Amino acid sequence: QVQLVESGGGLVQAGGSLRLSCAASGRTFSSYNMGWFRQAPGKEREFVAAISWRGGNTYYPDSMKGRFTISRDNAKNTVYLQMNSLKPEDTAVYYCAAGPPAVVVSTTRAYQYWGQGTQVTVSS
Repeated sequence: QVQLVESGGGLVQAGGSLRLSCAASGRTFSSYNMGWFRQAPGKEREFVAAISWRGGNTYYPDSMKGRFTISRDNAKNTVYLQMNSLKPEDTAVYYCAAGPPAVVVSTTRAYQYWGQGTQVTVSS
């Protein structure tokens, strides 16, 4: 069992930056792939980034490459999402997720555990 708690969301102006954190409980954190997803009102949950269980591989959709960076610290049971050059369309609730090592990391079905989410609002 893994419990995930996100933090670091808030209100930021367009062009600004935020760093989200996701703290995980449980001793098996380092054995899970970790992902970030987001969901805007009226839209489906969208893949944002993922990192392999050892941290050696990262994955992003093309729309996020260059602006978002995922990282993890297995000693601290924490995964991070650094978001730069934020745009109003990045406004959403951001969710952290944990799942077993897998080939596909960009779908919600790849993840077993989810946090409650943290709101990110980007003003124009």
